[in-house]
Parts: sequence; C-alpha cells; structure tokens
Amino acid sequence: MMWKFLTPVTQCCMNQIKFNFRFFETEASALVSDTRLTRPPLPLITSRDLPYKPKYGEIRQAWLCNIDTVEEERLGLIDLHPSIFAVMPRLDIIWHNYNWQKKYRFVDYVTEPSRAELHGGGRKPWPQKGTGRARHGSIRSPIFLGGGKAHGKRGPRTTFFMLPLSTRVDGLINTLTCKYAQDDLVIVDSLDIPTNDPKFIEELIEERRWGVSVLFINECDIMPRNITLATDKMESVTLMPYYGLNVYSMLKYDTLVLTLESLNKIEERLLFNLHRSDINQGKFNRTKFNQSVLMNSN
Repeated sequence: MMWKFLTPVTQCCMNQIKFNFRFFETEASALVSDTRLTRPPLPLITSRDLPYKPKYGEIRQAWLCNIDTVEEERLGLIDLHPSIFAVMPRLDIIWHNYNWQKKYRFVDYVTEPSRAELHGGGRKPWPQKGTGRARHGSIRSPIFLGGGKAHGKRGPRTTFFMLPLSTRVDGLINTLTCKYAQDDLVIVDSLDIPTNDPKFIEELIEERRWGVSVLFINECDIMPRNITLATDKMESVTLMPYYGLNVYSMLKYDTLVLTLESLNKIEERLLFNLHRSDINQGKFNRTKFNQSVLMNSN
C-alpha cells in the first residue's frame, strides 16, 4: 500500500521538476537571443587616443580578436602607435639586446687551482747547486706540467654588463615592429577562456595557426585561472605580465599575444622612455643602482 501511494507522488514531483527545467531553459534561451539581438554588429572600428603622434608616417592597425572560442571572431579594429610598431627595423640593436640577455644568463663556474691549492710540491725537487739544472723550489710551480695556474679563472664569474637605456628601449620597439610586420602579433580582449582543459589551447593554437610556441602577455601578474591551469604543463606556451616583456622571449616564441590593456601599458611605458630627457644616460653605475633598489624596497 505504501508503494502504491509513493508512485503518484514521485510522478508528480518529476513532472514539476521537468516543468521548472523547461521554464528556466526557455528563459535562458530568451536572454541569449536578447543579448544577440542587442549586440552591435561586428567588426567594430575603434579609435585610440595616441600620444606623441609623429608628423610623418601612417598609423598602423590590427584586429582585436577573442580567445573564448576556438574559431576566431574579430571584435574590432584598433590603432597602433607608429613610433612603436612602424619603425625601420635595425637588426644590430636587436642582436645587442639578445646577446646582452644571453650574457646575463651565463655564469662561468670554472675555477683553476693555484700552486698553493695543489697537493705535494712541499720540498725542493733537486739541490740548488751542483746539478747544472735551473733553480726550482717546487714541482707545483706554474711552469711545471701539472703545476698550479697563475692568474687563472676564479669562478663563479659573469661577463654581464648593463646596456644603455636607449638601446634597451630601441630593442623592444624594433622587436615589436618585426613581430607586427611578420604577422606574428595578435591583440585579444582578455585571456579568459571557458575551460581549463589543455586541449582547448592546443585546438585554439592549431586553428589560428599561431605556430609551435606562443607567448601570452597580460596586464597584471595575476593570470585568469582557466588559462593558468590549461597551460601549466605546456612547455611551448608561457604567460607573462606586461612589465616582463623582453627581446629574448619575443624572439624565442613564434606568436606574441597581447591583451588590449597590456598593449596600452606597453605603449605608455615605451613612449615615456622614448621621449624622456635623460634617455641617453651615461655609464651604468652599479653602486647607485643597488642603492636605488634598496630605497625602493623599503
């Protein structure tokens, strides 16, 4: 009897659940259709206020795309500053920056022992007089085979030097110009993706033909959660904040992907350093640099 009573009750509950689900489904579809109707037509032509506009030279433009879908959707057309993305490329400046960063990473750990650090050689090899030979006091002398090294390498040491500020700024500008000219520069609205599955990023890169390696630049150092988890174990994809952008990384990766906010900040920083009065600074002073770092850290 109890079972016969529960059967109509469960059927009634299931019918009510189905009705509620259909009701919310129709509401959601209505909202989606409303948003699609009210969405402005694409692509949007957007203009940006570019400071320090040069008198001569055309303003470059690039498409603003999305990455929340595998298929590319162009959201608008934005202007790029010609002083950063339309300069005459100088490969010598790019090489100087690339070589400078390689020397920064290289540390020579070779240590050659002196005569005092070798075992043996405490006694005189032969008498001072009477043998007809030259006078020697130890077999660990630098002129002997197996002896110590005079003025040898005493690692770890580095050959790093600081490039002038103008060369570093010109290196970033020339590399960005080359990336734009080679169609390896992509501007996106944000780095938000709908899932944290690495397959989504792989399909996205393959669909848009970004190459085997991609560098994503964000406006802050706190990246979106989904893209962080999706690219965590992908060696060919790197996430980087805008203030970490460098020549070596741009040359290492095939495609450079910038968010719109990071593009604004990169242009602002480069234009400020390009038009500052002390751009042609003198020789790098390590002592003053260390003092400024300590003062800023406090």
